[in-house]
Amino acid sequence: MTTMPLEAPAIDYSALKQRQHAVWSSGDYAILGTTLQIMGENLCEAIDLRAGSRVLDVAAGNGNATLAAARRFAHVTSTDYVGALLERGRERAAAERLQISFREADAEALPFTDASFDVALSTVGVMFTPHQERAAAELRRVVRPGGRIGLACWTPEGFIGQALKTVSRHLPPPPAGLKPSVRWGTETGLRELFPGCDMRIQRRDFMFRYESARHWVDVFRAWYGPVHRAFAALASDQQEQLESELLELLARFNRAGPQSLVVPGAYLEAVIERDA
Repeated sequence: MTTMPLEAPAIDYSALKQRQHAVWSSGDYAILGTTLQIMGENLCEAIDLRAGSRVLDVAAGNGNATLAAARRFAHVTSTDYVGALLERGRERAAAERLQISFREADAEALPFTDASFDVALSTVGVMFTPHQERAAAELRRVVRPGGRIGLACWTPEGFIGQALKTVSRHLPPPPAGLKPSVRWGTETGLRELFPGCDMRIQRRDFMFRYESARHWVDVFRAWYGPVHRAFAALASDQQEQLESELLELLARFNRAGPQSLVVPGAYLEAVIERDA
């Protein structure tokens, strides 16, 4: 008698997206998101962005890649599914007198026609979409043939990848079959998501510079959605355990010694050529 393998239940992506929206709407990502601005600047240089290009920033958050592209005189549309984050981007654009279009949009169902843009960008944003293949397909769809997709994504072995892994150990497990967000931070994952596309991949470090490990935990606990929500969901003793594990992780990565904090956060910077 043979036993048929059990199929994993279908993933409810709609429910997942609602939960993720609540996560990224909590805290205030913009407060620490602005510290990552250099990632957007580096990505625009890596993609060799040209003035006058039509650029879409996907899962833009508070607009790091958006502002970097607009500073290079591109015609930029900034999108995110959290309206409050787009509002922070609008404030930053107004302060610099940059002409940018802002629009609430789901990275898995972008409200634009095929081949609408020369370039699509995302800095540590689109990687968190639950249905990764759909998000990747949307990036390809809205970019014209011969155009480029520029991505910056945290790696699984780097500091943020390990911090997210640490946090996840204190939360209910994800649905069976759901791929980890840090898949986008691996060459194998990117080649699976963008089959047949030429790509240039470079490993970079973003340097987290904080007063201390405790300072980093306090900032991320208050403002970074995934960490903020994780702490809020735990009992006090579990919160203490998570805090202790994060402090240990920070100590392991810290390059600055006990008097300060300088932690390299590894990410992959990818320039993907849209096939003709």
